[in-house]
Amino acid sequence: MTAREVNPALAREFGLSAEEYDRVMAIMGRAPSLTELGIFSVMWSEHCSYKSSRVWLKQLPTTAPWVIHGPGENAGVVDIGDGLAAIFKMESHNHPSFIEPYQGAATGVGGILRDVFTMGARPIANLNALRFGHPDDPRTRRVVDGVVRGIGGYGNCVGVPTVGGEVNFHPAYNGNPLVNAMTVGIAPRDRIFLSAAAGIGNPVVYVGSKTGRDGIHGATMASAEFDADTDAKRPTVQVGDPYTEKLLIEACLELMATDAIVAIQDMGAAGLTSSSVEMAGKGGVGIELDLDQVPQREAAMTAYEMMLSESQERMLMVLRPEQQEVARAIFEKWELDFAVIGHLTDTGRIVVRHRGVIEADIALDPLAEQAPLYHRPMVETPKPGPLGEVADPVGLAAALLTLIACPDLCSRAWVWNQYDSTIGGQTVQRPGGADAAVVRIEGLARALALTTDCTPRYCAADPEAGGRQAVAEAWRNLTAVGARPLAITDNMNFGNPEKPEIMGQFAASIRGMAAACLALDFPVVSGNVSLYNETDGRGILPTPAIGGLGVLEDARDSLGLALQPGLELVLIGTTAGWLGQSLWLREIAGREAGPPPPVDLMTERRNGDFVRGQILSGQVAACHDLSDGGLLIALAEMALGGRTGATLTDTPAGVAPHAFWFGEDQARYVLAVADVDALLAAAAAAGVPTMRLGYTGGVDLTLPGGVAISLIELRAAHERFFPAWMGS
Repeated sequence: MTAREVNPALAREFGLSAEEYDRVMAIMGRAPSLTELGIFSVMWSEHCSYKSSRVWLKQLPTTAPWVIHGPGENAGVVDIGDGLAAIFKMESHNHPSFIEPYQGAATGVGGILRDVFTMGARPIANLNALRFGHPDDPRTRRVVDGVVRGIGGYGNCVGVPTVGGEVNFHPAYNGNPLVNAMTVGIAPRDRIFLSAAAGIGNPVVYVGSKTGRDGIHGATMASAEFDADTDAKRPTVQVGDPYTEKLLIEACLELMATDAIVAIQDMGAAGLTSSSVEMAGKGGVGIELDLDQVPQREAAMTAYEMMLSESQERMLMVLRPEQQEVARAIFEKWELDFAVIGHLTDTGRIVVRHRGVIEADIALDPLAEQAPLYHRPMVETPKPGPLGEVADPVGLAAALLTLIACPDLCSRAWVWNQYDSTIGGQTVQRPGGADAAVVRIEGLARALALTTDCTPRYCAADPEAGGRQAVAEAWRNLTAVGARPLAITDNMNFGNPEKPEIMGQFAASIRGMAAACLALDFPVVSGNVSLYNETDGRGILPTPAIGGLGVLEDARDSLGLALQPGLELVLIGTTAGWLGQSLWLREIAGREAGPPPPVDLMTERRNGDFVRGQILSGQVAACHDLSDGGLLIALAEMALGGRTGATLTDTPAGVAPHAFWFGEDQARYVLAVADVDALLAAAAAAGVPTMRLGYTGGVDLTLPGGVAISLIELRAAHERFFPAWMGS
């Protein structure tokens, strides 16, 4: 890279404001070098510093008796019993996935895997939450194809099953898709590895792949909007190698079985800069790096390039000196680079040398403590007015066939069939078979339940209600398979925080999430914030994606949604017929209007605890929570899942049929049971409202009024979209 003059213009190009550059000058007491400016720019980027969101994130509840490590480490850690811990996190790779969909998504998977195994966990499952533009937008098909292939290509090759997720479409994502990746791993409770460096003089060791020029300023790019020059950002997208990642997992876990590691950190966003600065900063020590020792795959790399490269499959460690050669032997056995590139000092500074020249010399405390923290202006989102009466223009049968075929409700088999969901042999509930994925813990009866959830159209209409609902739906999905929900990770995807209306959305979503987490004993243990999700000034829908984790004492107790013949159908919860922001309103009436459904958290808790108890007592044959599309969509999905029809009762008086069957009221489940009287009695004793819906059997879904839709016709509609749209 040709040397460039460091000045306010270059600082602005690197993402620093004039005020932030002045602060850098004050900290340094001089003009920074190019490498120093690069270090400040990435560490003070929105992506790394959370400078617009930290004040709000502190409102989220993060503790519980089962939480071992909450936010602040590479991933969250919860106790799952038997001396084991689950380690999990969700992160975004939104901007890279629009520029280069395959590599953007693939390296998103690789990065979140490293966040988990760097803490000592063997990854056991991947999930994802994907939002794409309207199918008619000419860019959407290319992005979908690349993202799905990237997720499958990386996850399948690295040997970790992709067991769940979600896919949605909306024009607001036309120029800015969301690719949120989640990984879950298992580790011994007493063998959790942290990132705080310690031990003056201890060696700082680089392991993994060689460093190249890919991904330079990726963190800065992720902290800026897209515009007409988006294609020019291609060099900021990393290139991944899942086979090297697999070797890195095995080498790290083998080394973790020894006592060699003092601290460990993956080289993710901002690469060598963030890993070295964060490790030394957390440990209250200094660090010196000799970049001549960094393994490089390209010639004549500068200090600036090496410090900011986001090349994949790399880790930074602090080792005990006496164990250095043990570690070297392990990494050489796995044919990975191993290089001592520095040591810890007592100076409290990061000093970077290259070719005998000091390229950076920065005090770590001011770099962290004087990082920008903004209380940005905010404007609350106006509450939508009441929806009012909406007439049914088509009838129940036509609406069902339209909704079950629409991009947001159609079968995702085209997507998940590209993912290996069973590698490792521990997957109990696969994609499409239940409300949450269930993965057995090898060697034990115990299993984890996993889900990702968010309804962005709710969040756009009322961010606080939408944040509350996102957490509640994750809790419901775990409950619906019989799991006890433990904790969540989040991925806060929003537009430009410098716009008051966007900060209003963010703050309100946090309020809603915090209320739900408290009411449901469902703390936040890790997460990620992705801002500036805008293209040409147009922002995405506010999307606080939630990744939920729960535990089942016995994997055999987990429950799917497929119907069987000879069962009674029961609705748990109250239905008022809420059509505001519903998919029926959008797809049938052609409107996005009204407030989203209210979320009564005490009702969610009561109904969910009852349903879980009935599942674990063996009283329920199938369960499905109610969300997008409402009751009739849930019943259709259950019928298709079990290849078993159902006959439904008449609509109750006082609610319009289309509102009752397609309304999206919350805190509801459909249960299929053999002994309906026992279930109804138990519900009455618990104060849980119920309604008998009908019975299962046959090859048709027979609607109220006697209209029968064959499962063949229903399946054809449900499975049509993706193969036709993608041409396969």
